[in-house]
Amino acid sequence: QVQLVQSGGGLVQPGGSLRLSCAASTSAFAALDMGWYRQTPGNERELIATINRGGDTNYEESVKGRFTISRENAMNTVDLQMNNLKVEDTAVYYCAAGTLWRRGWAGQVYWGQGTQVTVSS
Repeated sequence: QVQLVQSGGGLVQPGGSLRLSCAASTSAFAALDMGWYRQTPGNERELIATINRGGDTNYEESVKGRFTISRENAMNTVDLQMNNLKVEDTAVYYCAAGTLWRRGWAGQVYWGQGTQVTVSS
């Protein structure tokens, strides 16, 4: 029911910046909590940032101070601004939508298609 389409990603040098965007096709976007995940080969998807319907944000320690999650409800979008990128940030990044509750999600979670971010010199 909720469709998420991601844009952005690509190849960046260490210390560089990149901005990811996720557009949702739903009239109820303002009621959704949103998050960004990343995944490397052989590993589980890691939740790195969330923003709830009220605009409150949370970050995983490895990205805190470097990444910023934001939303613009009038455009049904959530962004991830990534600054001071490191080689270890290389991963496939996914946006997610649903209802955040305590440690995770309650009910259905919707996913974007994923986009590759490669940090390399």
